[in-house]
Amino acid sequence: MKLLVTGGAGFIGSNFVRYFLREHPEDEVVNLDALTYAGNLENLSDIEGDPRYTFVHGSITDRDLVFDLVKDVDAIVNFAAESHVDRSILDADAFVKTNVLGTLVLLDAALAHGKKRFHHVSTDEVFGSLGPDDPAFDENTPYAPRNPYSASKAASDHLVRAYFHTHGLPITISNCSNNYGPYHFPEKMIPLFISNLKEGKTVPVYGDGLQIRDWIYVEDHCSGVDAVLQKGKIGETYTLGDDNEVKNLDLTKTMIGLLGLSEDRIEFVKDRPGHDRRYATNSSKAREELGWEAKTTLEEGLRLTIDWYEDHKEWSDRCKSGAYKEYYEKNYGSK
Repeated sequence: MKLLVTGGAGFIGSNFVRYFLREHPEDEVVNLDALTYAGNLENLSDIEGDPRYTFVHGSITDRDLVFDLVKDVDAIVNFAAESHVDRSILDADAFVKTNVLGTLVLLDAALAHGKKRFHHVSTDEVFGSLGPDDPAFDENTPYAPRNPYSASKAASDHLVRAYFHTHGLPITISNCSNNYGPYHFPEKMIPLFISNLKEGKTVPVYGDGLQIRDWIYVEDHCSGVDAVLQKGKIGETYTLGDDNEVKNLDLTKTMIGLLGLSEDRIEFVKDRPGHDRRYATNSSKAREELGWEAKTTLEEGLRLTIDWYEDHKEWSDRCKSGAYKEYYEKNYGSK
């Protein structure tokens, strides 16, 4: 198989590229990434010499480029997305362009070149916010996005399903819970908190910190996407999560404890507008149909993540300073 992975220089995408090449030694990957602020080619510097791997700099909104790439691949896995909720609240324009219009371009290309296999990576945030006694999100949960980011992802999911029902395009969708692990851009909660705690700073907890999330170690998510790609039923959606609810405050205290620090490092800050109160996932369909489940416990995953950031402080520092952007020019020439 020759696979086009979009957004493969980002956090989850880069982990998936590495995972896929490791698990499928006979296959090839073409990585298309626009290298926006979260796209970092240093994430994949260890596989640049692999003849099965090709990087292409460009956007999924570039119709000519996408159509040219799709004609030579067997399948598409779409990770490309603007994904930071706070940024979407400040300016939603880029989120609609990439997440909605970019997905449309990919779908059109897949359709035009013989109905290529298309897997779309989405989020559990499209389902909105759960009450304390509501059942966990699953494949039948109605969509109710509550911020511009999740609204744009919901729109892209609907487009993907529409191309299945209207055109017979062979699609699958996965809605995943919050990811964490290596190469997570340092503005996101877990790497930001690790960085702040290691530097002697406080960690900012929104509101009362009682918002509930289901966190999944990124390697487990990658194996789930691969399972859907290989075994998923065409036209179906699969919820991928750890089925493990944890309050933001408790997660923060766990990280502080793993680092041997005091809870006086917690700083409560004004809550985010429209902050969803609770996410939870039910991955029973993926377990039953695909034989997949998350294998990494939260504490084990947090230990692995903390160790990784301790061993890759230079990577984190370069992300925070913006120096990582120089990697492209140094290794690939000017943009």
